[in-house]
Amino acid sequence: MTRSTIKIKTTLLDHQIAQLSAIAIGLSLMESVLPSPMPGVKPGIANIITLYAIYQFNFKTAMWVSVLRVFATSLILGQFLSPAFMLSLIGSMLSLLTLYFVIKLPSKFFSPIGLSVLSSFAHITGQLILVRIWLIPHASIYYLIPIYSLAALLFGFINGWITYRLLKHHNSI
Repeated sequence: MTRSTIKIKTTLLDHQIAQLSAIAIGLSLMESVLPSPMPGVKPGIANIITLYAIYQFNFKTAMWVSVLRVFATSLILGQFLSPAFMLSLIGSMLSLLTLYFVIKLPSKFFSPIGLSVLSSFAHITGQLILVRIWLIPHASIYYLIPIYSLAALLFGFINGWITYRLLKHHNSI
């Protein structure tokens, strides 16, 4: 009886995506144990890795990192296909869509901080839309917009600043 082996060829980029995804997953897992003042209000520190991937590589790499992080984290935490997973996925998708269009603009208009803030607002917007349509189909959800917007601004700024410092350290900006 012969044993056949399948050889999968991987590239350096495949390894880099895996490494960045592993870091992002680790950051998401660490963040999952932090207490939250309100449901859904978290720092989003894994998004630092997504922004880093955009600057160091390209949008496609950042997309892979973000999507792998969302799926792997939900599987590890036992939340796959749960409302928490759906909220994370929709937030990440809208955030990525925003980044996709904004990075096409001249870079002088947006620093990593600006991209992070826009990404953070897109993320929370996607989540609030899904909550309104699916989980809480009542107009009272709109009263939460100022609180979530403030959180998006604060954490978006902090994550963008950290990304900026990280990139500056690697001389990528």
